[in-house]
Amino acid sequence: MTFFRLALATFLLSSVDAGSPSNVSSRLMIHVSETYVHSASVRSRWVLEGTRVQPVLKSTGETIVADEMSPQQCLLGRNCLLLTYKATAITLEFQGSLPGKASIPHSLYREGGYEHKEALFGTPPYGGSIAQTMYYAGSEFCDLQKQPMNSNWEAPFILMVDRGGCTFVKKVRNAQSAGAMAVIIADNTCLCSDTDCVKAQAGQSCESTEPIMADDGSGADVRIPSFLMYKRDADVIKQTLQEGNPVQLEMSWSLPNPDDRVEYDLWTVPTDIPSKSFMRSFGPLATALGEHASFTPHMYIYDGMRTHCVGNNGENFCYNLCTNNGRYCATDPDNDLDKGISGADVVKESLRRICIWKQYGEDGVGEVWWRYVDEFMQRCDNPDFFMSEDCVKDAYKHAGVDDERVYRCMQDSGGWEKDGPNNLLDTALAEQSQRGVVVLPSAFVNTAPIRGQLTSSSIFHAICAGFADGTKPDICDKCGRCPDAVDCVLNKKCSGTPYAPSDGSGAPGTVSTHTFAFWMLFVIAAFGGVGYWHYNKTREDMREQVRGILAEYMPLEDNEDGGSPMDFASKGGTVPLFS
Repeated sequence: MTFFRLALATFLLSSVDAGSPSNVSSRLMIHVSETYVHSASVRSRWVLEGTRVQPVLKSTGETIVADEMSPQQCLLGRNCLLLTYKATAITLEFQGSLPGKASIPHSLYREGGYEHKEALFGTPPYGGSIAQTMYYAGSEFCDLQKQPMNSNWEAPFILMVDRGGCTFVKKVRNAQSAGAMAVIIADNTCLCSDTDCVKAQAGQSCESTEPIMADDGSGADVRIPSFLMYKRDADVIKQTLQEGNPVQLEMSWSLPNPDDRVEYDLWTVPTDIPSKSFMRSFGPLATALGEHASFTPHMYIYDGMRTHCVGNNGENFCYNLCTNNGRYCATDPDNDLDKGISGADVVKESLRRICIWKQYGEDGVGEVWWRYVDEFMQRCDNPDFFMSEDCVKDAYKHAGVDDERVYRCMQDSGGWEKDGPNNLLDTALAEQSQRGVVVLPSAFVNTAPIRGQLTSSSIFHAICAGFADGTKPDICDKCGRCPDAVDCVLNKKCSGTPYAPSDGSGAPGTVSTHTFAFWMLFVIAAFGGVGYWHYNKTREDMREQVRGILAEYMPLEDNEDGGSPMDFASKGGTVPLFS
């Protein structure tokens, strides 16, 4: 679930909330005067300069005087003071001078908010937000050599680029290389249903639906999130930017959090390469979450009846890609129908994992299921042993799985060799159709799809963001903001620097106290060491100068007592000049 906030002003300003229309409510708040009326939290930014400025809040007859603030000057949302409060009707009065009032063209108001499509790649900060100044690249941003980073783009920032010319992944990757924290892709084609947009673009083609921002297969290295903004809205925002008016945009992500137990699902297949690392490493996290989270694994199966793998006479037209005489199918993982792992082998292993979950995963944790998956991938996940019953039994043994219980489940559901239906595989087909899963792997937390690369840490962070307020388990407080959640759970501490979700002020995170103290001590020690070295070097240089002066101006003949003035120089200044 995502929220999309946009703030535009001559000096700064307020917020726009918008989300994907499927499962997120959205709203737009336009602040055009000094009186703000809203039933939920209201966010306002101020530009302060000159003498000390003290805001006074008046709310339903009650006056609340905020702490006195030091003067700060902000431009384009940087170094601004942020005030968040709740009220039914609030009027702001300022004691001091302000450089000007914030204003927004009223034509930007949208009753339903700004619609957008979210990318299926990148890593959104679930439970947090990104609020930064937005710049317009003025191009499709497909070639960094032809469109280098503008020197006026002061990081961190959000970049708007035009659609077209190359894949979504390439655009976002280029923006990431240019220093952007997030990307807004401005659509260049009207929806056919948007008659106003179509009329304004007379003679140009339209499209029935917005495109899916899918991964082109190379998006594993893209870390930043991105949205596609509809043309009718993107054109207005681009015009505002091209006129030189600053735009501040907030993109926030939140998950449904109805109660104290989070439900999460995963659709995958046993041979899915992107999910293998997750499948092997997430078991300890699932166990640590315990009864606070309920997991349900789903095996993705192709419907052989719908893909016409079953002929009119009952013949299997899809060879060894299917089981049950063509009813349930999977793709050949090595693209060789004559050798290696077949699609039917994948379906059989999928059925086996469904049965293991039914026997050992009803608690929502499935510790034995996770152990089996890990053991199978260690021992049998290759063409030589994937279909070996002996290898599977060895994985059973090490994972603590009862061979007989699983085999009976597989047979009782309808098996995989007979010319007949299998009720467990039929259920799997119905569930994936109902949820609308078309991309693998697909993860959901509290029914909300999780975008970006599938990693144990990203799913764990999303789960921890899905708890209702005050119900988050201790393991989320300890490791929910740790970059490496698996290491944190296994070692009972976070070895990296925990990140903090943005609070809407634009700060992407904070530095831990221990890290700050360590670096402060390091810097102090470094300066102290340099100072001590400089002191010794200066002292030695002074002695060298004194010895040079003595050697040049004092007579070289021996003194009456047989000594020489050069004795002092030859002794390296270890004796005093005067006794």
